[in-house]
Amino acid sequence: MGGAEEELERRSKFLSSLIQKKKATEQHDRLNVRVRASDMPLALQSRAFKCARDNLDAMPGKLDSKRLALALKKEFDSLYGPAWHCIVGTSFGSYVTHSLGGFLYFSIDKVYILLFKTAVEPLDH
Repeated sequence: MGGAEEELERRSKFLSSLIQKKKATEQHDRLNVRVRASDMPLALQSRAFKCARDNLDAMPGKLDSKRLALALKKEFDSLYGPAWHCIVGTSFGSYVTHSLGGFLYFSIDKVYILLFKTAVEPLDH
C-alpha cells in the first residue's frame, strides 16, 4: 500500500506544479513579462515582476533604469535579506555568480532586468 500512496503523492505534486506554472504564465502575459533565465522560486519571481511593473508604470515618460534597479534591490533586501543586486537596461552584458535560488533575468516591455542574490560573508581582518 505504501508504494501506491507514494505514487499518488508524486503525481499530485507534479499536477500542482503544472497548475502553478500555468498561473505564472497567465501573470507573465498580463504584465508583459518574459523570463529569459531563472532558478528563482515562482513566488519570488512574481514579486519581482509586480515590483518592476508598478515602478515602470509610476515613471513619468522616460525609463529611469537606476531608479528601477534601486527599487527592486531595496524590495528584495527588505523582504528576503541581503545581498541582492539588480541591473536594468535595454542593452547590457553580464556574467555573475549567484546564490542558489537567487537568480532571475527577465524582460518587461522592452526593458531587461537581471536580479540576483549573493552570499554575504564577514571579512577576516
